[in-house]
Amino acid sequence: MLDQKLQKSPYGTFIEHCKQGDLAFQVCTDDNTPVYFPRVIAPVSGSPNLEWRVSKGLGTVHATTVVHAKDTPPYNVALIDVDEGFRMMSRVEEIDPMNVKIGMRVKVRMYPGDEKQPPYPVFVPAEGAK
Repeated sequence: MLDQKLQKSPYGTFIEHCKQGDLAFQVCTDDNTPVYFPRVIAPVSGSPNLEWRVSKGLGTVHATTVVHAKDTPPYNVALIDVDEGFRMMSRVEEIDPMNVKIGMRVKVRMYPGDEKQPPYPVFVPAEGAK
């Protein structure tokens, strides 16, 4: 029953895109504003007129920090300005967390997920990306 509700929700649609390797987002067709995290109503206009689009998956690190938790290696938490005009929280992998810098270009990579957690987007450095 929970799976059926998830599949019909905006979040369920987002997860289905993630399973295909796509970073999806919505756009309010009334004012062409990008919407991320998935919603039923656009937060700026209040409109229900939302359509799905797929990002090219490129962005720029807007802010970054390193979390030092007990019994785990340090990891990065970053705000990414995605080229299509929305900002999202994620992490940058495949690089020492202390080397993630504001202004760094990154590209999306889907973390595959498992039976306990659905897939989700993370980022890696975008070598030579513009």
